[in-house]
Amino acid sequence: MALPVRDQLKYWGIAAAIFFLLLYALGDQLLPFFLGAAIAYFLDPVADWLEEHGCNRALATGIITVSAIIVFVILILLVIPNLVQQSVQLFNAAPQIAEDATTFLNERFPSLLDENSAVHQTLSSIGQTISERGGDLLNSALISAASLINIIVLFVIVPVVAVYMLLDWDRMIARIDALLPLDHAPVIRRLAHEVDTTLAGFIRGMGTVCLILGTYYAVALMVVGLQFGLVVGFVAGLLTFIPYVGALVGGALAIGLALFQFWGEWGMIAAVAIIFMIGQVAEGNVLTPKLVGESVGLHPVWLILALTVFGALFGFVGMLVAVPMAAAIGVFVRFLADQYKDSRLYKGLEADIETED
Repeated sequence: MALPVRDQLKYWGIAAAIFFLLLYALGDQLLPFFLGAAIAYFLDPVADWLEEHGCNRALATGIITVSAIIVFVILILLVIPNLVQQSVQLFNAAPQIAEDATTFLNERFPSLLDENSAVHQTLSSIGQTISERGGDLLNSALISAASLINIIVLFVIVPVVAVYMLLDWDRMIARIDALLPLDHAPVIRRLAHEVDTTLAGFIRGMGTVCLILGTYYAVALMVVGLQFGLVVGFVAGLLTFIPYVGALVGGALAIGLALFQFWGEWGMIAAVAIIFMIGQVAEGNVLTPKLVGESVGLHPVWLILALTVFGALFGFVGMLVAVPMAAAIGVFVRFLADQYKDSRLYKGLEADIETED
């Protein structure tokens, strides 16, 4: 005999409460395992594809691991030093950029920037503040992160967890499936499949889109000679995770830097703007439709809300679980909406007519 609905809700509610309490209390300790699980989930289709082409799971995992190590070494040797160098240069150049902005506005809008006005005082202090406090802020963030996330944890434990989880991913899923309550297993499997489809379409798809656009923006901006092009491309690619935000923020930052660097060379400024226009057109018409699809079901506003709420409650770990939780909640809400539309509460008298027929 199945448990009454009230008891089922009680047990599932207790399980959810325990999960969130553990997440709140042990978030920092669980971080490497969440990161490892995320990496394994992202790479599982690659391992499945290699298995379909003749590799066993161990060999597929080994190929992926070696490839990841090669890519990581290339990034360490070529990309990351330039990214750090340009970030430091951008901090150091902030006072001069603010001074140039003040001079530009003073020459063309003298009444706007009266010496006693708030705008003038803000622009005069912003560059100095970034220069003086930016380094301290960055050092504090690094020290704080180091106290919570040991470097050894990030560079040793996370890859080890990811490799083991990737190797045993199918077996873990099978074991979890075997533990599902028999009365509800078909529904849970259907909902889990919908959540997986949503996550696969969004995380894997948007991750690929971010990588492609970030690389494109960085390379294109460096080709036209924009200072800090690598940093701007990195920021734009990272923020592409939230639709349109990457292009807007990256484009505004790039065009603003181009105005100071290429003032008077309107062709170069136009080239920077065209780079982001091409990227936006490619994202909206080619990359997102092909790699993400139209049936993901994660609205940008819902995603931003999930990131904000889970980030505030559980910190960085909360931001990692925000997207899966947002996808799961979206699927459950649609499921409950369908159940409601099939219920007597929604149909009313029509339900009696259908029963008589």
